[in-house]
Amino acid sequence: MGMLLDGKAVSERFREDIKKIVEHKKFKGEKVPCLANILVGNDGGSIYYVNNQNKLCDKLGVKVKSVHLEEKVSEKDLLKAIDNLSEDNDVDGIILQLPLPKHLDEARITAAIPYEKDIDALSSISTGKLYKGEKCFVPCTPKGIIELIKSTGVEIAGKNAVVIGRSNIVGKPVAQLLLNENATVTICHSKTNDLKEVSSKADILVVALGKPKYITKDYIKDGAIVIDVGTTAIEGKLVGDVCFHEALEKAAFVTPVPGGVGAMTTTMLIKNLCEGLE
Repeated sequence: MGMLLDGKAVSERFREDIKKIVEHKKFKGEKVPCLANILVGNDGGSIYYVNNQNKLCDKLGVKVKSVHLEEKVSEKDLLKAIDNLSEDNDVDGIILQLPLPKHLDEARITAAIPYEKDIDALSSISTGKLYKGEKCFVPCTPKGIIELIKSTGVEIAGKNAVVIGRSNIVGKPVAQLLLNENATVTICHSKTNDLKEVSSKADILVVALGKPKYITKDYIKDGAIVIDVGTTAIEGKLVGDVCFHEALEKAAFVTPVPGGVGAMTTTMLIKNLCEGLE
């Protein structure tokens, strides 16, 4: 029987570290970190995430500047808002909530965030630096995933890691981070042949598929670490891409949904903010 890999408990340890950083800055009379978040429109998921950011910042003593723009905002006005925050010396990090409304060019707009303040690593410069191994901010969800795996005490180096999903937000960057930790990495996707065969050989399995309860115990190796990134609302409840109770029958560690990866993401955002690129 496997163990629940509790993202809430792991994130709480990082939050205590963040508190100490902020308190130390205050004690020395230094500037307190300031987060700027930009929300366009009224997407329920984005509003929920921004509210969580604001609550956590308040709890940890971090300053926040929130910019909420209407759904029909022009690209020019959104870029101007980003420029204003980029030039604001009080702001240490900027996060733009995605997805944006369809009339806005997401690639062009994220590219406008200077990489020195791009704490969610959305811009092309941040992405390029990540894959070249240069100093940069690490995307928050992938960073949280790596910290969750490390919290098990299992050595990542040399392990066979399988990532199901190739998105720019999770799949690709988490695969790169696993490579940086010297795992042997396979990326699977909708065109992968014999997914069950490939997945069942993984010592570390990261699932970001977007198909609720798709991964059953037949996809999981005995003693594996299973990280479930999926979140789908079914009858008012959030479920992941992994059949949680089936996974517990075979895996050594399994993240729940909710309470797993999602619990880490906002914490890693604030951690990035406080660490900066110093």
